[in-house]
Amino acid sequence: MNKLYPDAAAALEGVLENDMLIASGGFGLCGIPERLLDAIRDSGVTGLTFASNNAGIDNEGIGKLLRTKQVRKMISSYVGENKEFERQFLSGELEVEFCPQGTLAERMRAGGAGIPGFYTKTGVGTQVAEGKEVKKFGGEDYILEHGIFADLAIVKAWKADETGNLMFRKTARNFNQPAATCGRVCVAEVEEIVPVGELDPDCIHLPGVFVNRIIVGAPYDKKIEFRTVRERESA
Repeated sequence: MNKLYPDAAAALEGVLENDMLIASGGFGLCGIPERLLDAIRDSGVTGLTFASNNAGIDNEGIGKLLRTKQVRKMISSYVGENKEFERQFLSGELEVEFCPQGTLAERMRAGGAGIPGFYTKTGVGTQVAEGKEVKKFGGEDYILEHGIFADLAIVKAWKADETGNLMFRKTARNFNQPAATCGRVCVAEVEEIVPVGELDPDCIHLPGVFVNRIIVGAPYDKKIEFRTVRERESA
C-alpha cells in the first residue's frame, strides 16, 4: 500500500468534508501540521470541529481557519494569544469546549485505544465538571470524560519511513502522538522520508499502522509565538 503523496492537497483528497471532527497535533506553533492546515483552508470545507491544544495564533496554524470562518467549534485547553479566537468566542460565533490539557491528551489516547470513556479527578468541582457524570471511587469524586474518535487526524513528524513509521523531534511530539491514533484516517506531514529499515526500531514513536498518508512538508520556517527580548545595554 503506497502511503506517499506529492503534497497536502493530494493527501487530503477524498477525505475532507464539511462538519468533520479533526484531531490536530501541535502545541502553540511547535509541531503543528502547517501544510495540511493550509490545504484544509484552501479546500473551503466549513463547519469544522478541531480537537487541538490551542488554535495557534492570529493567522498561524488553526488561526488561519478561524479567519476564514471554517471552524465551528474548538475542543481546547489553551486559548490565549489569539485575538480572533477571543473575538469569535465572546461574540458567540465560535463554540468552545474547554478541556484540561492532560485530559485532552488522554481523551485522544483513549479514542486511539478504543476506549469510549474514563473517569478522572481533574476538573471535579469546577465548570469543567458541569453536565458530566460523577462517580465515587475510594470515597472521592471523579468525572466521566469521553474518548475522542476523530474523522481525521493531522500531525507533524520529523522523520518517516515509507510505511508510515514516525519519529517526532523532542517537544514537537506533544499532542501529535495521541492525535494520530484517534483519527479514522491519519495524514502526517514530515520533514524527511527515509527508506524502510533506516529508522532504528527502538526510536519509532508511532507505528505506521496508525498512519494512512504521508507528505514531505519541508522546508519549514521556525516561527516564534511570542518574542520577548531585553533592551540592549548601552556601551
